[in-house]
Amino acid sequence: MKYLFRKYKNVIRFILTFLLVYVILSLAYKFYLEFSDGAKFYPDYMTHLVGSQTELLLSDFGYDVQVVPHPDEPSLKVIINTKYVARIVEGCNAVSVIILFISFIMAFSGRLKETLMYILSGSVMIYVVNLLRITVLTIGLYHYPWRQEVLHTVIFPAIIYGMVFFLWMIWVNYFVKLNRRHD
Repeated sequence: MKYLFRKYKNVIRFILTFLLVYVILSLAYKFYLEFSDGAKFYPDYMTHLVGSQTELLLSDFGYDVQVVPHPDEPSLKVIINTKYVARIVEGCNAVSVIILFISFIMAFSGRLKETLMYILSGSVMIYVVNLLRITVLTIGLYHYPWRQEVLHTVIFPAIIYGMVFFLWMIWVNYFVKLNRRHD
């Protein structure tokens, strides 16, 4: 048994670090959601921010858009030209995806400064791509509502998770290898 622990020490450390960071960040986010009453920013600040920025982007693309609180559930309704097109729920704000990204990077961490800079820049990239994803998805749902299933469940999740995978591969294949050469 001791031999196996020594042999797979790095794998075990990766898994434990990943799980520890993931659980801590997920619990912190869960507490944030529980204490976010939605009085000022409905349904919570991050989802509200994504909704506001989506509204701005859609307006910049020339659409007459409103993003308003949903009366029956904790979400935001996206209305284009008086047509209710989509809703933005808490899961659309990319926080859970960013938590997954950060957990992986921390589990494969390199030097502190590089790791923190990569986490920050990668999180911003994920957030921006997610915002563009929601905007394009909304436009797609407005023009092609019969394609909702493939747009929402296949293409657009592939974009955000593909982005995360791409960032992970860059981290592992460039930064971690580069750090190991300099150590």
